[in-house]
Amino acid sequence: MFSDSTDNDYSDIIDLPHPTSASHPRMSRRSRAAQFSPFAALTGYDDAIDETARYTDSKGFLNEDSKAILDFKLSQIADRIQGAPQITVEYFKPDEKKSGGAYVRHTGCIKKIDSIGRLLVFKDGTEIPLDDIFDMEIN
Repeated sequence: MFSDSTDNDYSDIIDLPHPTSASHPRMSRRSRAAQFSPFAALTGYDDAIDETARYTDSKGFLNEDSKAILDFKLSQIADRIQGAPQITVEYFKPDEKKSGGAYVRHTGCIKKIDSIGRLLVFKDGTEIPLDDIFDMEIN
């Protein structure tokens, strides 16, 4: 048990200066704090967990009516290609790291329609596969 006597309260050393070594410089607060920082035993583990938890969509498929509407819109764009029409395209962009992807929108001026490579090429260099287009509109 603790007692109130002066023998156990460290009053004899409490006001003494902190001992300083002549051969070792004093460690900075930053260096001392680093000793107690969390240790990552598995480097990259948190990143792997975050990547696994990241949500991706699966690619949907268009029915025949939707395909016909897209073909009609594409023919309208092909008729106006010389004027470099500005269009907005919604398309499926596959994920680079895992299965699935995301539906994204791109707006820009059309440079060409590559029917052999089946690509929609924009003036800014963006190339969108025709098979990944979900919807498009001429602005």
